[in-house]
Parts: sequence; C-alpha cells; structure tokens
Amino acid sequence: MNTITLKNVLPQVFARQTDLQSDVWCKDVTFEKGKLYLVEADSGMGKSTFCSYLIGYRHDYSGELRFDERLARDFSIREWSALRQRHISYLFQELRLFPELTAWENVQIKNRLTGFASDAQIEEWFERLDISAKRNEKVGLMSFGQQQRVALIRALAQPYDFLLADEPVSHLDDQNGDQMGQLMMEEARRQGAGVIITSIGKHMQLSYDRHLML
Repeated sequence: MNTITLKNVLPQVFARQTDLQSDVWCKDVTFEKGKLYLVEADSGMGKSTFCSYLIGYRHDYSGELRFDERLARDFSIREWSALRQRHISYLFQELRLFPELTAWENVQIKNRLTGFASDAQIEEWFERLDISAKRNEKVGLMSFGQQQRVALIRALAQPYDFLLADEPVSHLDDQNGDQMGQLMMEEARRQGAGVIITSIGKHMQLSYDRHLML
C-alpha cells in the first residue's frame, strides 16, 4: 500500500455543521508511504473517529476513503483484518494491553500473528525504551507511561506500510517521548513506511512533512 486518500470525508456527527474548519474533513487529503504527518485536533473534532476510519472500526461517514485505488467501503471483514495485520499498525490511545499478562507476553501476542520480529529484536526495543527490567512484570502493575512504551513495541512487531499513532506521548516526559519518537522513526524508515501521528495537545517534536488540523 502506497497511499491513503480521504476525499470529501465527513463524519455523520458533523453533517449539519456549517462552519467546520478543517484540513481533513470535507477536503481531498492523501497520506503517502514514507512521509511523516501530524494530525492535530481540538477535543471533540473527531481525532479518534479519524483513526477508527483508517483501521476499519467505523464507517459512519460520507465521502470516500481509499487505500491506493481501492474503496474502503468495498473491503470484506477478512480484508480489513489483513490490512491491520500487514499494512497499518495502530498504536491505540487507550493502549488495549492485557493487564494480567506481562509486558513481554503482550508484545508476543502480536508478534506470533506476524512472525515479524525476533526475540533479540524485541529485547533491543525494550532496552532502547528503558523498560527491559519490566519485561516480565504484569502490565497492570506498570505506570501508564511504561505501558505506552510497551504498546509501541507491540505496534512495531509487525510489517506495515503506515504506522498510525494516536496520542503516543500523552503521559511521557520529554526524554522518554524523544526515545519513543526516535525508535518509531528508525523502524518506519527501515520499512519505508509512512507515519501518521495524532494529538490534541502534547506531541512528538519531529520533522513533519505535513501538519494538518482536524
């Protein structure tokens, strides 16, 4: 997959809003593989909705969403599953980790589906993010910031054309946020992937190719 295109997409919840000011909604926007994007929004402007559209969790919109030239509305459930497993990796804002499992086990759940990363590679990611000592600790006992780093490692443990990161540094200090940003971009470049970061406030300080207001 090389492009994600939104053409005149508008969430149904905004259908009657006449004064909508957005660089994304009701516009023609294309996200290209290999580029870095920041999609910033005020609260209530549809950031989570935007992410849900891109991974096929919601379809309550008018307009067109396309992956390359393929219309998203034509995707079967199986095709959406394949897209999330091989083409778009999603770092959830709410993380969606299993609190009763260890950090290592949470990552391996994803990695067993894809067979993408070696144990040595995953261990290196844990070390890079300063949570190697936490790998065998249950996620429910970790701080939210530590959980964010585990969630990033899980997101990296698959092949992808685009990495979609929703509020990736909301609970991290600048040092840990910088570590996450550096690792994220290194791995994206290694795969030649595009990166779309969303935020309603604090965001990674990176060299974005395009900054859009939702």
